[in-house]
Amino acid sequence: MYPASHYKTVDEGKIQCRLCPHYCVLEENERGICISRVNKGGKLFTESYGILSAISADPVEKKPLYHFYPGKPILSIGSYGCNLSCTFCQNCEISQIDSAVFSGHAVIEPEGVLRKAVLLRDNIGLAYTYNEPTIYFEFMFRCAELIRERQMKNVMVTNGFINEAPLEELLALMDAFNVDLKSFRDDFYRRISGGRLKPVLQTIEKIAKSDRHLELTFLIIPGLNDNAAEWNEMIAWISNHCGPDTVLHVSRYFPRYKMKNPPTPAHTIQQFIYAASEKIRYVYPGNTQNQMDSNTYCPSCHALLIERDHYTARMKGIDPGGYCNRCHTKIYGIFNAMGS
Repeated sequence: MYPASHYKTVDEGKIQCRLCPHYCVLEENERGICISRVNKGGKLFTESYGILSAISADPVEKKPLYHFYPGKPILSIGSYGCNLSCTFCQNCEISQIDSAVFSGHAVIEPEGVLRKAVLLRDNIGLAYTYNEPTIYFEFMFRCAELIRERQMKNVMVTNGFINEAPLEELLALMDAFNVDLKSFRDDFYRRISGGRLKPVLQTIEKIAKSDRHLELTFLIIPGLNDNAAEWNEMIAWISNHCGPDTVLHVSRYFPRYKMKNPPTPAHTIQQFIYAASEKIRYVYPGNTQNQMDSNTYCPSCHALLIERDHYTARMKGIDPGGYCNRCHTKIYGIFNAMGS
């Protein structure tokens, strides 16, 4: 166990975790909704520190990030647990687990992760992903400090269900975020994901107002969040609060965990992309097995800028500064090679 941050004492022996909007009040030996944070002797500890479910090199496109060092690899880590309980969870084996997973597990120190990141050829940095990285906040924070000291990049792939104070701390260290916006209905968040919509929107808006790179992901689930009225409301909100240059990934759902709804039809993805493209310049299909166009085109002259084949990206008509070679329109993102 490792001492946790972001909590306060609320009564004798009771503490309140203030890392995420659940604000779990914990008695002795009680765990939070995330499973990994526990009250021991009136102090909050995390059991996920240094306990990784995976550590591997991924294309940055797999996060997904399409406008952040395209074509580059990034070392990626994940742990166990989550502060949401989505019935359609795509990573349920590591997120929806029992606390027993932390017992007897090998521990890696942040310095060990840094060594792997430095040794990985052409690596741009470290991505905190696979399960919800907010859950291993303290470990992520220390790794991020070390990565930044080496002038490498930090990427957080998150559900956005985090409080403002810890998010502020992360904004000082992270270079890019992908936030998973699961629905634009609070009822969906409460019934299907065990959370609330408003804190997620607040997270997205705060990142958008910072100088950090932001991309969003929206998983379309038939019968649950595929309503055109909801889409239009969400698209308008993204355009107004994050800007029309926002990068949005529209991902296809497949039956997983407790949810048995049929897979998202390809035409539904296409309909959403068409609708979103009216107000957002960069909208991409996700989880479609390369059956749809995921290239980047100039929003002004429509020239091909980045050609993608699954997770492989080739720079075609864009210069390192992010300008279209044909019409010189500035494209949102970071496209230069590391160190330039």
